[in-house]
Amino acid sequence: MPMGGICHPSPPPGSEEEEKWLWSQIVSEARSDAEAEPALASYLYSTILSHSSLERSLAFHLGNKLCSSTLLSTLLYDIFLDVFSNSDGLRSATVADLRAARERDPACVSFSHCLLNYKGFLALQAHRVAHNLWNQSRKPLALALQSRISDVFAVDIHPAAQFGKGILLDHATGVVVGETAVIGNNVSILHHVTLGGTGKVSGDRHPKIGDGVLIGAAATILGNIKIGEGAKIGAGSVVLIDVPPRTTAVGNPARLIGGKQKPKENKDIPAESMDHTSFISEWSDYII
Repeated sequence: MPMGGICHPSPPPGSEEEEKWLWSQIVSEARSDAEAEPALASYLYSTILSHSSLERSLAFHLGNKLCSSTLLSTLLYDIFLDVFSNSDGLRSATVADLRAARERDPACVSFSHCLLNYKGFLALQAHRVAHNLWNQSRKPLALALQSRISDVFAVDIHPAAQFGKGILLDHATGVVVGETAVIGNNVSILHHVTLGGTGKVSGDRHPKIGDGVLIGAAATILGNIKIGEGAKIGAGSVVLIDVPPRTTAVGNPARLIGGKQKPKENKDIPAESMDHTSFISEWSDYII
């Protein structure tokens, strides 16, 4: 039972009731935390308990996180709330991202903890708003948000980059995602990952990441290449060519576990299992 909150059975992911259920969980957790730690009572009231919905709470929290002396929190709140309130798809993605963090990260003790404290989650939600603005041709504002996200969260995502639902940016520090990158659904990305280009080439020049992919810490994936559905990229790997679906690529330069001709197939969904090291027993060059 997270942080003393009351846990009720959750509705199916993607259902109409899911957002309401999740918000009720967050409010319950915040009330419990406020009672357990009076020093946080005012903070929890202002960020969660005084709001009527998840989008209002998130807009308020992001506005305060990303504001500056010349970019006021009230202005950012209005921008965030307008985008969240008018995009069912964006709110659905936010809910899926919250559930991804809670279910995949054992350090995530509650939904409210993720909402308030997980900079990977917060950076991604702010990016989703910047992406929405970019698609509305409000590019100067989208780029200004990108800059503030980078300054505050140390996560640099171009506002044109596309993300699916159920994304976990675990720890998130140093994550860099280029302009034409596309990330599918239910993807987990660790800190210091780069999804970049290969030089000064313009146009479509960044990686395409399939559903269910796990990308380990400090992995670098460069160029307009495809990482297939259900693939796993080992920590510290450098990937410059396509990785087939449901395979594991490790090393610098990256090689497939089992070899190129008969690579070992991943039986699970790497992004959900978060298994980073099971391949080591079959990696002949791993020596201490």
